[in-house]
Amino acid sequence: MARYEIRFKRSVARDLRKIPNDDIQRILRRIDRLADNPRGPGCIKLAAGERYRVRLGAYRIVYEIEDQRLTVQVIKVAHRSTVYR
Repeated sequence: MARYEIRFKRSVARDLRKIPNDDIQRILRRIDRLADNPRGPGCIKLAAGERYRVRLGAYRIVYEIEDQRLTVQVIKVAHRSTVYR
């Protein structure tokens, strides 16, 4: 299986600034694993189009998969209480 390219929406940088450094490292490692298998274990398809999410402790990573271009676009990274707003 081909490796997907990871892209970040500009707002993700702001999202990550609000998260403690220890958690950021875990989140970035999890995002890196999405390049190998974006529909892996723990991946849940959301009702809104082609969006998916994975849980990582109290945080959620919301992303879109473009199979034609082999890209994963990270849309939002936030605490579970605010990620879907």
